[in-house]
Amino acid sequence: MDLGENPTLTETVELDTEVKEWLVNYVGDKTDPEDGNVTVEMIIETMSTEFPEFLMAVAEENWIRGYHQALEDVEIGHAEYERAMARETHGTEEREDD
Repeated sequence: MDLGENPTLTETVELDTEVKEWLVNYVGDKTDPEDGNVTVEMIIETMSTEFPEFLMAVAEENWIRGYHQALEDVEIGHAEYERAMARETHGTEEREDD
């Protein structure tokens, strides 16, 4: 499955908070982009070099939450499948609130 590129990575970061302004200036000083624009990808690259434990904590949390959601989705899908099979086998319609 090809998920393609994440378009957010190439977005220029808008300076709408004090933290963003500081971080964009910091990353801009480090990377010195030709066009003067700092992208999300540049910030991630800088953070991965200078503060990897921060990115790891965020990545781990996202992975755990995503995995947990996938397991819930499988359980729901299995329950729906079981209900559909029971309806087909018994030739009855279950009410939605059962």
